[in-house]
Amino acid sequence: MADRPVPVAEKRLMDVKLGELPSWLGTRDFTPNGLINSVRGGYERYYNKYINVRKGGIGGVAMLLAGYVALSYLWEYDHIKHDRWRKYH
Repeated sequence: MADRPVPVAEKRLMDVKLGELPSWLGTRDFTPNGLINSVRGGYERYYNKYINVRKGGIGGVAMLLAGYVALSYLWEYDHIKHDRWRKYH
């Protein structure tokens, strides 16, 4: 027996097909409160999946640290690129 179809508004982004994407985006809440709630929800999902677990490991903290390192590199890339081409006499 097949499952009943799920409305597009209730699907997660990974479950939305490319043809359904415009209608799915139309159901999203792009107000400041809606954006804050979506960031808060993403943080809570991340925290509950990687940090707040019964048998914890270093995976969640390492992922957060790796993200910080990548962002720091991107922020300083122009300076690093400039130093690479500088001639030292």
